[in-house]
Amino acid sequence: MNASIIGLLGYISWILVLLLALASYRTYLTQSGKFEGLKFKSDGSDVPDLGARITRAQANCVECFSFIGGVLLLAIATDSTAITNGLAYILFAARLGQSIVHLVSTSNLAIQARFVLFLVQFGIVIYWVVKLFEKFL
Repeated sequence: MNASIIGLLGYISWILVLLLALASYRTYLTQSGKFEGLKFKSDGSDVPDLGARITRAQANCVECFSFIGGVLLLAIATDSTAITNGLAYILFAARLGQSIVHLVSTSNLAIQARFVLFLVQFGIVIYWVVKLFEKFL
């Protein structure tokens, strides 16, 4: 496998880990009687702070998948992974870092760190898009 495929698989796996954590947390709340009913708000605003952070971290990964996963899939499908391989692990590390910071804290410093990690991902994807345009246009 190449770095782009591993990075994409890692990203998808991380989304699944966060989804499992969210489902487990919500199941715990329901089974322990700390939350009545089975309906949870999609933004996590109706559960304790940890649940809200897990909800937002997982949703943020899904929201960013359209441009991160999309470009990686495009590179894989068009045999252009030479463009994405060099930064695929860095992008995945930044994605993990952003989620972990999101799970750990909502302080101003943590929010700024998350933003920097997002900018790393955004910058890498913009670079890839430019390189892909250059290749195909």
